[in-house]
Formats: sequence, C-alpha cells, structure tokens
Amino acid sequence: MIIKYKAMVSSDWNGCLAPCGPFDCISFVYPRLEADLAAIFKQYTGNLISLGEAADQIQELLPEPITAEQMDAYLDESFCTYTGVPDLIEWCLSHNILFMINTTGMIGYFQRIFAKSLLPPVPVISAHPMISYPQNSSASFRVYELLQTGDKSRNSGKVARQCAIPAGKIILLGDSGGDGPHFEWGAAIGARLIGSMTKPSLANYCRSKAIEINQRFGLDYTRRERATLEEELQINFMGLTDTIGEVIRS
Repeated sequence: MIIKYKAMVSSDWNGCLAPCGPFDCISFVYPRLEADLAAIFKQYTGNLISLGEAADQIQELLPEPITAEQMDAYLDESFCTYTGVPDLIEWCLSHNILFMINTTGMIGYFQRIFAKSLLPPVPVISAHPMISYPQNSSASFRVYELLQTGDKSRNSGKVARQCAIPAGKIILLGDSGGDGPHFEWGAAIGARLIGSMTKPSLANYCRSKAIEINQRFGLDYTRRERATLEEELQINFMGLTDTIGEVIRS
C-alpha cells in the first residue's frame, strides 16, 4: 500500500534522540580507542574536519571491522533512547507522518536495531556505510548513504520530493554543529527547525549563518552545564507531538 504522508520529520539520532555517540559501538569493542574517537567526534561536530575525514581517521584506527555479533552485544548492553522516542515514532506512523532517521551514525547499527525490534519500524534511514551488513530482503526501510554532513540535506530533499511532501510540512531535528548544514537547507526552504538537547556548536553555526532555530526542545546546553543522564531522561519526546500537529494543521 502506498502511504500518502502528511508531513516528514527528519531527525539526527546521537545526542538528539538517544544519549549515545555514533562511535560508541566501536569503543565498546575496542575500549582503547575511546579517547581518539571522542576527539574525532568533537572535531567534525564542531565543523573542524569533514565527516569523510573523520571516517578515514576511524578506519585507520580500526584493527578489524565491527561484526554483526559484536554490534548485537553492544546493543544488548547499551541500547537506550531518550524517553518517549519509540512512542513518538509510533505516533508519527499512526498519523501518516514520515519519520526519517538522518544521522552520521552507522547503517549497521540501525540494521541490527530493527532486526532485534528495538525500535518501531521507520520507512527511511540515512546513515554512514562505514559499518554495514548485507541488507535483509524483508527489511521494512529504505537506506540512503550519508558520506558527508551535507548529505543530510540531500537525502531529506530526495525523500520529500519522492513522497510529495511540501517544504512547509518538513520538520528537522538536530542537536550539534554537524546538523548545521541540514538546518541551513531547512531554513532556505521554510522547514520547521527544532533544536533537540541543543549544543553550543549548533547554536553557533546557526548564529553565524543568521538561521533562526524555531524551537528548542529538551535541555538547552547553550544556557546550562552538561546534565546527567537521569536529568536528560526526564524529558519526554512525546512533547513534540503538539509542534508536529501544529505544522500539519498550518
């Protein structure tokens, strides 16, 4: 059945919908790489190096590829989302709103999440192919490769055009400077921009480009020190349904 979508949510994952980093699965398998991976993450989310350069550096550090079994072990021990995220995805699906995970995280991470039914199904994943596994023919989602942070915008645009979703019905969620180009594209077309657990790097990028963040959801780290996980988990992402509903009705 072809679904006629009313709107689209295109959201980052790490630090935006889930309290984890895109390279945590690697440091789980190779703990000695944790400091190097953290430094690389800080550089590209701060737009000091490109995502492609970050991926090249990580591949040089990796002794062996991360297997599906190792990814499963990581997920069994560490998988977590912010409160209400699975419910938000379900709510979007039930209201014919396309929910797209659009992240610099790894394709293989999401392949194993959905294989293990840790999240409700989503129709589209945009993620990095550095870790990926053979795609099961029964998989319910389409995969777009994301090789640079600018690919978030390109992939969001492709999906919106294919599903005939107008710009005014597109909602972008991001948390850090790596989401800056996505927000820049969204601002140019008139999408709704929501900072989720907003970091200074995103605020600084948007300020430098005269981009208005329409709403800041959750904890705003431009105005406070880093919170504990317990504090972050007090934020219920079902609180975004009012904003999404407003966009649909506008």
